Amino acid sequence: MAAARREHAVRRVGDLPPSLVTTPAGGAPMTAAGRPGAQRGDEVAAAGAGGTCGRIGVMALDPKIADRLKRTPDGLVPAIVQQHDTGEVLMLAWMDDEALHRTLTSGRATYWSRSRGEYWVKGDTSGHVQWVRHVALDCDGDTILLKVDQVGAACHTGDRTCFDADVLDVIGAP
Repeated sequence: MAAARREHAVRRVGDLPPSLVTTPAGGAPMTAAGRPGAQRGDEVAAAGAGGTCGRIGVMALDPKIADRLKRTPDGLVPAIVQQHDTGEVLMLAWMDDEALHRTLTSGRATYWSRSRGEYWVKGDTSGHVQWVRHVALDCDGDTILLKVDQVGAACHTGDRTCFDADVLDVIGAP
């Protein structure tokens, strides 16, 4: 059991990307001593190199999947979301290990909001749910493809897709 355990470094909240800060499900960051409520500058437990060990108190992403992911410096992977039956590209969002784990285990698309600094399950507030039908990694492990059954609009503006409103002209297109 000890061999399978991953080491955690102790770092400061303000120095870590959100995907590496140890939090209980949906809660505030925890201090290195395991107390909730860490503030910027407090020491917190963080994932080891690569950020693949998940958060304390939350089930971790399967290490076989986590080891294949190539993350941005802040621990995120872009997720392209596509309508499963038509191939229509709906949106692009961001996932970390925990968001991907939640998506794979719940059947609902879960993302990391860079602007709000929190997880969001698509449709929890809007009712525009994404039921996940298929998840794949690209050949390099640096992009996730979700094929979903989209209920209602995928875009926060109310458009069917995030690519409906601003179509650009291509000069020289056949």
